[in-house]
Amino acid sequence: MNAISPEPSPGRIVLLTTSHRVAPGLLSWPAWQALRTADAVLCADGAHPQLPYLREAGTAVTEASPTAQELVDACAGGRTVVVVATGEGEPALTDGLARLAGSGRVAMPELELLPASYDLPGARLLDLVQVMDRIRAECPWSSRQTHEGLAKYGIEEAYELVEAIEAGDRDELREELGDVLLQVVFHARIAEEDPNAPFSVDDVAGGIVAKLIHRHPHVFGDERAETPEDVKEHWLRTKAEEKQRTSVTDGVPLGQPGLALAAKLASRTRTAGLDVPLPRGEGIGYELLALAVRAEAEGTDPEAALRAAARAYRDAIRAAEAPHPVDTGEDGEDGEGGEGVEDDEDTEKEG
Repeated sequence: MNAISPEPSPGRIVLLTTSHRVAPGLLSWPAWQALRTADAVLCADGAHPQLPYLREAGTAVTEASPTAQELVDACAGGRTVVVVATGEGEPALTDGLARLAGSGRVAMPELELLPASYDLPGARLLDLVQVMDRIRAECPWSSRQTHEGLAKYGIEEAYELVEAIEAGDRDELREELGDVLLQVVFHARIAEEDPNAPFSVDDVAGGIVAKLIHRHPHVFGDERAETPEDVKEHWLRTKAEEKQRTSVTDGVPLGQPGLALAAKLASRTRTAGLDVPLPRGEGIGYELLALAVRAEAEGTDPEAALRAAARAYRDAIRAAEAPHPVDTGEDGEDGEGGEGVEDDEDTEKEG
């Protein structure tokens, strides 16, 4: 009897993907194994950031852009070909391989998608910094902005974030967090250009990292904290050591909304164990002060409580006016439709 020769192996294609957010050369062990054992390593981009490191490690890389059929032919006889994917991920090549496989006329090699490096948590923040850098350099509006000019947007975005939280809208929450993050990165980018005291987003991040570590000795040190109250005690103690403040009111921003300001002062006073009677006076201001202090003592945020009540009031207004046409021209009251309305700068706001 004549021996039947086995069918030749169609070989193997390994599509190697990497992340531009991870330093070149930091590849997984399976990736290095695939590269070292491959019969051929191809890359369409001769300037691919991985190539110098692959060649330094002894891996020969050929600059080539094979078609799907050419790649299949290169695998004939059981050969393994590794394709180092470009940043776009080789869509033309993978589409071509899919068409060949679907035709049923070609013995297809084994196809493996091998991620050689993965994005680390927070890696997309690098993209944000890069995009902001380009916008600052090339956008006619963004390139002229200052800390002072952007200040109002920081307040606005913070309020929009609070509104999304209170509304319970997850999509809106994600978007508003991005808008707040943009303000941080935008200000840090502007700060790089200061001639006297420049700093970067890395300095900003480094500062808050150091602060968090220092104020969490129960996480990063030998201190112990079993309850949220223990944590707050650590936080206040380390904060006092850092700031060297002479009054519990130091650092309380007086420009914040009145109810929030009153509640913050009451919180500082209560935490410090001070017994300070409320100032006596006539008028709604002193009544609101007493209400805010009472709310804080009961664990209620007076600003949030008032906003909730105001939303209920808004809904009642809408219900009452629903059957009737609404005249919105109220001589510019609330900054809408009046002669003193600001220009359309808000429409230019990034984000």
